[in-house]
Amino acid sequence: MAKTNHTLVYEFILLGFAGSPELQILLFLLFLIIYFITLLGNFGMFLLIQTDSRLHTPMYFFLSNLSLLDLCYSSVVTPKMLIDFLTESKTISLRECAAQMWFFAFFVAAECYLLASMAYDRYVAISHPLLYTVMMSRKTCLLLLVPPCFAGLLNAMTHTVMTFQLTFCKSKINHFFCDIPAVISLSCSETQINKMVLFIMSFTHGSLSSIFIIISYIYILCAILRIRSAEGKRKAFSTCYTHLTAVSIFYVTLYCTYVRPSHSFLPAQGKVFSVFYIVMIPMLNPLIYSIRNKEVKDSIGRVIRRKRLP
Repeated sequence: MAKTNHTLVYEFILLGFAGSPELQILLFLLFLIIYFITLLGNFGMFLLIQTDSRLHTPMYFFLSNLSLLDLCYSSVVTPKMLIDFLTESKTISLRECAAQMWFFAFFVAAECYLLASMAYDRYVAISHPLLYTVMMSRKTCLLLLVPPCFAGLLNAMTHTVMTFQLTFCKSKINHFFCDIPAVISLSCSETQINKMVLFIMSFTHGSLSSIFIIISYIYILCAILRIRSAEGKRKAFSTCYTHLTAVSIFYVTLYCTYVRPSHSFLPAQGKVFSVFYIVMIPMLNPLIYSIRNKEVKDSIGRVIRRKRLP
């Protein structure tokens, strides 16, 4: 890796969050609790959907994939961040940094398009309830996983290959993981093309998937307004509101990090935004998308009852 880059930098140093040792321990405990909830919520949700045949529907098919994606997505960054809180040596090798960047770029792009696929599923369920099982067949569900996988691979390969062809003359990454803008800033090579590609791809992925989500929810809103029951409208609006809140936080923080002029990049802001889409959203998704559903609560109740039986 060093020979390819023509650089003497064999490893990076992740500066992470500045502060006293007491603050580092406090942050460690906070993020450890959040990560534990993330693992428990997403793995539990994935396992519950896989084992309960009553949840083998298109909606829960996408929810199980979202849980698996969030589980992997958070685990790419958080364990290393937790270790760095407790150690003085916060180093990461070039290969480890490249691997972390590859998987992060894959999962973040895949999640954007998976959220769009989920929005389409909800549109079909609410706007065409009688045709739902026909329109959302097993084949259709699998086809809706193609855009997330393709976008993830394209994003990961493009940014990782382009970034690690640069020559690095600095080793201190002012971030808690190998984020693309933070690593690019360490290069003494010409990085204008890298920054332009990052902006264009981030804008394209974000715009395509968010426009699809917005259009789907416009149709969903029109369908909800046709519901005669006031209680039915309230429940539908409540569900849509929580879903859109989580999606909005995810997209806004991503846009603020990657779709903006490079000269306006502030490391401190980048860290704060990253906490939202890397740490908080994977923890909140199981609560917002799954545990609020009656079917999931009933399934959890059946599991608890089976455990109590002798």
